[in-house]
Amino acid sequence: MFKTLANAFKIKDIRKRLIYTILMLVIVRLGSQLPVPGTNSSYFQQWFASQSGDAFNFFDAFTGGSFTSMSVFALGITPYIMASIIVQMLTLSIPKLEEMSREEDGHKKLNEATRYATVGLALVEAIGTAVGFGQKGLLREFNAFNVIATVAALTAGSAFIMWLGEQITEKGIGNGSSIILVFNIASRIPADISGLINQFVTVEGKNIGARILSAIIIAAVILIVIILTVLLNDGVRKIPVHYNGRSNNSRIAAMGNTNNIPLRVNTSGVMPVIFASSLMQFPVIIYSLFKLDPGTGVWSHIMKGLQSSYWFNKDTPAYTLGLLLYVVLVIFFAYFYTAITFNPVLISDNLKKRGGFIPGVRPGRPTTEYLNNILQYIIFIGAVGLFIVVTIPLVFNGIFGASVTFAGTSLIIIVSVVLDSMRQVETMMVERNYKGFLNS
Repeated sequence: MFKTLANAFKIKDIRKRLIYTILMLVIVRLGSQLPVPGTNSSYFQQWFASQSGDAFNFFDAFTGGSFTSMSVFALGITPYIMASIIVQMLTLSIPKLEEMSREEDGHKKLNEATRYATVGLALVEAIGTAVGFGQKGLLREFNAFNVIATVAALTAGSAFIMWLGEQITEKGIGNGSSIILVFNIASRIPADISGLINQFVTVEGKNIGARILSAIIIAAVILIVIILTVLLNDGVRKIPVHYNGRSNNSRIAAMGNTNNIPLRVNTSGVMPVIFASSLMQFPVIIYSLFKLDPGTGVWSHIMKGLQSSYWFNKDTPAYTLGLLLYVVLVIFFAYFYTAITFNPVLISDNLKKRGGFIPGVRPGRPTTEYLNNILQYIIFIGAVGLFIVVTIPLVFNGIFGASVTFAGTSLIIIVSVVLDSMRQVETMMVERNYKGFLNS
């Protein structure tokens, strides 16, 4: 990875993109330090200390600590993620929108709709935060002016961070929103590592052997998750394709050999985990803001079942049933996101136009059905793999009571996005070298 980055900095265009991305991320961190006017900065520190669940801790990890400090970026990239889920689900369910997504102009309109939806969701979350927490002490003075100022600052911050993500995608190395998300999560890791060491390693009265064992277990869990994530992202099913030389494309016709279609085992990447986690934490946040019951009723138990900190806990085993919903959501979004980003019909048509075919499968509809059948198995395997990787730290956290924000979900997001970004940088390098070879 470091060698790839070193080589990338030698190429002027890629160096500019990398530096631009770094500058945008610096702006993200600077914005995370700017407090919203009229808020009580010490309120959240006291309020967070009284919380037993992980919904807001998870949300705060996604914002890089901005939510705890109530900065202008307190809502983070989450409204954009939720808006993307809504627009993409509508695209999959409405045929007209699906047709629009395949056209360049239609794709731009859907992106514009996502932006408007992001601002709308940010506005709703900002109002809920200003009113819900403002009544409890977030605002120094709970009046109309402070509420409006807080709502405006939070909404504008969310819209600005969405714009920064788009700029990184366009002028940086790509994956703008994902890179911002990873950068925010990674900013919390040093504090979490320090917390784990204080909780399990440097405990007074603990003998040296137990301390070493605790350190080994912590390192092993993190290392296992990273290795499994890398293996999951690198797993590929190669579908052989033969070009018979009858294509109108002279270059392909001259080749007349066998190529392949690489189908990644984790076809949907990290998006199912992000979508599932965001959806499960959203109702918990709303519940915490407005308190639908005093804390002992049925809603309280449901909300605890949605929070991973209660899963695998020997004191609250019934709440582990919430894990079943998480599994269903991860698998659903794995199929859902792949259906949006991968089109077997389009691939089949392109193969047919170029004189390509899969050995033993007729071109056209049989090829589409063949790709669909293979894809169904691959998606399921990838979703199960995602679930296993995410669950390993949850078991550790539940049994030992570890309190961290970089659990399986966060680690898999970090590793997956870093690997995808490195692939994009390598692709840029190959393209530049290829163009340079042609020019020479």
